[in-house]
This record gives sequence, C-alpha cells and structure tokens, in this order.
Amino acid sequence: MIDQVDLGLSGLQVSRLCFGTGTNGWNKRSNQGDLGLERLAYLLRYAHERGVNFWDTADQYGTHPHVARALEEVGREEAVITTKTTSRTGPEVKRDVERFLRELRTEYLDIVLLHCLTEAGWPTLMQGPMEVLSRFKEQGVIRALGVSCHDFGAFRTTAHTPWVDVVLARINYAGQAMDAGPDEVVPVIEAMAAAGKGIYGMKVVGGGGALTGDPAKAIRFVLGLPSVHSMVLGMMDETQIEENIGLVGEAVAV
Repeated sequence: MIDQVDLGLSGLQVSRLCFGTGTNGWNKRSNQGDLGLERLAYLLRYAHERGVNFWDTADQYGTHPHVARALEEVGREEAVITTKTTSRTGPEVKRDVERFLRELRTEYLDIVLLHCLTEAGWPTLMQGPMEVLSRFKEQGVIRALGVSCHDFGAFRTTAHTPWVDVVLARINYAGQAMDAGPDEVVPVIEAMAAAGKGIYGMKVVGGGGALTGDPAKAIRFVLGLPSVHSMVLGMMDETQIEENIGLVGEAVAV
C-alpha cells in the first residue's frame, strides 16, 4: 500500500503516486489509451487495490471512457480524478465540463485544470473560462480548480493567483522538459505550497523517460521536496505499477 496526503488546502486526500493516463498524449490518444478500454481500466483498478487513489486524465488523452470503466468497479467516492481542458473561452469550457461529466459518467469532477498555459498574463486572458469553472465549483460540480503550465512566466504567475487550488508542475532533478531549471522552479513551487496550493509533479523522469536510467533518483528528488504532495507517472503494466509503488515507498521512508 502507498501513503496518502492532503493535496494542499484543496480538501482532497491523494496517494503520493498518481496514475497517469497521458504518456505521449494529445489529439485524443495516449500510450495508455492504446492499451484498450478494458486493459487500462483493469490497470487502474490494480493500482487502486494497492493504494493509488489518484488518477490523471485529460480531454486530449482520450482516456475518459477508460477511467469511467474503472470507476464502475472501484466506486466513485474511492478515487480522485484530475481532468483538463484546452478550451480558451467560457462557453467552450462550459460545454467541455458538461461533456466530461457524461464521458466520465459522474455527477462531479474532483479537479479540472486549464491545460497547457503558455502566457504569463493568463489570468487576464482566461477570465471567461475561470468564471465558468468557478461557478461549477460553487455548485459543487467541481471540487478543485487549477492549471498545468508549459511556460515559466505562466508558472510564476500561478504562484500568486488565488483562483488556483491545484498545480500540475513539471519538475525533475535535471531540468529536462521543464519550464526552467530546478533552481528556479523549486522556489516557485515552495511559494505555491506556502499559499495552500496542492502540487503534483509531472515529467518526474523527464520528457520521453529521459531519466529512467535511475528512476529511484528521480523519484527521491521530487518526493524529497516538501512542497510536492504527489507525482504522476504513466504506467503500462502491472510490473511498472509495482516498481513505482515500491520506489515511492522507499523515497517517502527516507
């Protein structure tokens, strides 16, 4: 089994390891989605049985149906789901959220992120989407809101944007496929956590798995940062799930 922690002040409790369903994910497909509906749903359940209650999906990954299938077995209240929208207007985001609810076959979404932000001024540019998502949160349809950034300026802005509950942050020891080097990114993550934001890391083993030669080192680095609550890894089979659970357990125990 794997430890669970509070995801900042979001009110959500998540496992230190998050099951990512978006490796090489874009244009409605991912490596995990390519496994097929039943196979990926089975792996999500397999991980869940070992304590991984945090699952990461997105509209662009095409894995909503797979997550929905797994939820049928584990129970909706037993998993925390992140999904993401790339839409950039209020009406489009409203339609997305309504569709996500149907696709995931649920009455609520745990975390919805504005996906792949690249502008330092995103809070001004995204006023429409933010207002729509805030209304959904007020109605209880969404539990927490946040962003994933692919630009350091956008990332820094996020640290002092109160609207944000959760951040999906690119972080690894080598600065590989990150918005900036870890010496610049880590202080921003610390500021986010100090403001109560929930942080979970991506690109932990680099883009395309560039750091998989020593995954234990990569995982120890990220989970050694007190400001990072969880980390997402894309997993393809039972062996990877078991290995990653073991490595996360060892990193947390240090």
